[in-house]
Amino acid sequence: MKFNKWTVGLAAVGVVSLASAARADEQMSQVQTALTQTTLSGYVDTAMQWNPGTDANANTGGLPGNIPKYSFAKDDGFSLNAVDIALDKPEDSSAWAAGYHVELMYGANAVGVSLSGTPDSLNYNVPTATIRQAFVRLHTPVAGNGIDWQIGVFDSIIGYESNSDPLNPNYTRSYGYTIEPTTMTGILGTYKVNDEVSFSAGIANQDGGLGGIPPSFVKNTSYESASTYMGSVSLTAPDSMGFMKGATLSAGVIHGLDGFSTGNGNATSWYVGATVPTPMNQLKLGAAFDYLSETDFDSTKQNEGDPIWDIAGYATFQATDKLSVNLRGEVLKDGSSGNNVLSVYPGFNSAHQQYAEEVTVTVQYNLWANVITRGEFRWDHTDQDNFGVTDANTSGDPNRQNDFLLALNVIYQF
Repeated sequence: MKFNKWTVGLAAVGVVSLASAARADEQMSQVQTALTQTTLSGYVDTAMQWNPGTDANANTGGLPGNIPKYSFAKDDGFSLNAVDIALDKPEDSSAWAAGYHVELMYGANAVGVSLSGTPDSLNYNVPTATIRQAFVRLHTPVAGNGIDWQIGVFDSIIGYESNSDPLNPNYTRSYGYTIEPTTMTGILGTYKVNDEVSFSAGIANQDGGLGGIPPSFVKNTSYESASTYMGSVSLTAPDSMGFMKGATLSAGVIHGLDGFSTGNGNATSWYVGATVPTPMNQLKLGAAFDYLSETDFDSTKQNEGDPIWDIAGYATFQATDKLSVNLRGEVLKDGSSGNNVLSVYPGFNSAHQQYAEEVTVTVQYNLWANVITRGEFRWDHTDQDNFGVTDANTSGDPNRQNDFLLALNVIYQF
């Protein structure tokens, strides 16, 4: 066996024996063999932004200021959105394959199981350390192609936008993302029928966000046996469909205890989304529909059955290898009364149904290797009410129905 010079030197002066060094080397070889199959990846996401006007995120009395209530909305200034580090060992091709995925996050956009800080669904810009994901992968060779399992903490199975910032077409998050679950602790099984059709189903604890803004992290259940149930289907267009090949259609539902309920209510999230290529190779279109229904929102049952729905359209034009333009437009309808904290309007007290719209334009230019650089303009608009707050806990312009944002987003991926 060949030893390095440092080990030989220590053996010469009697600090270690070559026999013990040999045993240690054998153990290290086993570890190194395992590590060679593990990959390290992640990203650092930073941004600077300006909200023209008199925007203010007061965070007083549990209520934000004028900012529309979408996930991770921020005031003027600089922000560390997320540091994401992941270790991954995918399954191999064996019949009883196994692997794992561990992903940690820190920053204002962190989601998952909290390790530090006190995540608050009504607060913004609260840096938090989380276990974003941590699950064991297992493959069981049954039912033809076999079933792939994830056991542990994993991302929600529904939604057009990802918890990973670099995977999204825009810097800011949509209203649809805001009302979706984000993180589950449980078991998820996926069966791939063929290259065109796959199904997923799972069961999880009540520690996944069910409509948090930003998505809530931990929810204590009223019943020991209460669980979250989920299922989804994904379809992919085959090569025989011409320019439509690769188009995707997915649908899913998640049902569990209401993340905001002070009683024993439930929340059900429905989702349908699609991405569609076009005859113009540079242009890709997308659409998403989210519907969130709640029952027994609080102990008074005054918001029984309040629904919220959102419809969004996406477009990406890849002008060059480095330059792309990403568009998003949304219409949200909140059928709840003003007491529902899921309302996109902070602090108003009206009891009628409310509408909001937003348009986002993002120009992405990747000048540096491994770096995503984005410039973004966003416009939010309310129909019946406004982003100004007359509540005693905050201050703002009670007549402002429009909110604007300019941002520069820089992400390094490794």
